[in-house]
Amino acid sequence: MQLRKLLAAGAIALMAIPAMAQENVTWWDFLSGGDGVRMKALIARFNKEHPDIKIISTTLEWGIPFYTKVRTSVAVGQGPDVMTYHLSRLPLGLDEGVLDQVTDEDIKNAGLTKDSFFPASIKAASSDDGKLYALPLDIHSLVLYYNKALLAGSKFLDAGGKLTGINNLKDFEEALAFAKEKGSVSPISYATGDDGGVYRVFYTLLRQQGGELISGKEVLAGDNLQKAAKSIEVMTKWATNGWQPEQAAYEASVALFTSGKSAFMLNGVWEVPTLVDQEKKGTLGFKWGAVQVPNLMGTHTTWADSHAFAIPAKNKMSPEKRKAVMTVIGWMEKNSLAWAEAGHIPAYKPVAESAEFQRMEPNATYSALANSASYDPRSPIAGVASPTYDGALNIISPAIHGYAEPMAAAEQVKQDLQDKLR
Repeated sequence: MQLRKLLAAGAIALMAIPAMAQENVTWWDFLSGGDGVRMKALIARFNKEHPDIKIISTTLEWGIPFYTKVRTSVAVGQGPDVMTYHLSRLPLGLDEGVLDQVTDEDIKNAGLTKDSFFPASIKAASSDDGKLYALPLDIHSLVLYYNKALLAGSKFLDAGGKLTGINNLKDFEEALAFAKEKGSVSPISYATGDDGGVYRVFYTLLRQQGGELISGKEVLAGDNLQKAAKSIEVMTKWATNGWQPEQAAYEASVALFTSGKSAFMLNGVWEVPTLVDQEKKGTLGFKWGAVQVPNLMGTHTTWADSHAFAIPAKNKMSPEKRKAVMTVIGWMEKNSLAWAEAGHIPAYKPVAESAEFQRMEPNATYSALANSASYDPRSPIAGVASPTYDGALNIISPAIHGYAEPMAAAEQVKQDLQDKLR
């Protein structure tokens, strides 16, 4: 009887202790495919490890639909607590007033510091006056994939099967000619009929010449027009010589490489899992590698962007909710090794410099590009799903297929984008 009384008293006492308050964090992302699978796994891990915070996630359609939804939700004060964001879209986001500043206190609550990120990514995450509006999760860039079988017997593979000897455009085009002679259908594959594929190659070649697409309020100012024409000229030569596919959609450009018909592929790091998975299944049929895009035009730099975490403007979060949001972001940064499996380079340097990441291939091989990445111009008409991408599809892509002279195409890009800046 006495025991029953004690147990009953204990139960009453436990009922009197308030349950741990749980902060629900509303999360929006645009991550599909392999990226989506990996992020959902990270969210599940976070929720399991944090009984006091629960991420309630929603995945929306990538590109313009996502950013339109963000703009609309902020206007009516019903945005999420945290969202993924492309840093290339940050200038437009600031122009639209949809992003909240990430304060020093926020960074502290996340257990992070600005210095723990690669400088290029922090600059891309900041306004012109240095205020931070997002925290970069990764750096994803154009890289050069190569098929070792189609380069066998050339001077472009060393004894260990690694790409070598490509130090300028002449070297690269010599490698393309070798692959063509060896039977490669399209020695260099990229999405020649797709806005993103064309833009990223064009922008890389432009930036490697020290070119600027947009300077303040002027498009292709001064000799940048000639540099843009030169970039288009190079891409046109690849088409004229039969080195690249004609009007290839994105999926077709990847298939050309994975089927062994292309010696090289210029594509984002996000295709690394595709090749890794096919290799594991034994369906790839050749050995491959991926490296930073070589210095073809004089400067070693490459187009890049970042997935980042941002907080929508006009949010009505309590201090406790805001701290929970920053806890989420901080945890994601510190556990971004799992995210790197999608081919990305962690923007958080302690992870990028860790022994675990340095063993991750081919990521570690091309990770040096994080120090020389070229983000899109800081302009509201640039970035993912922007007028600059439209120009690549509507003007540059036809030009490289012979429908316009390189200089005429560059002048058309200048005129069209300049009109949108006015």
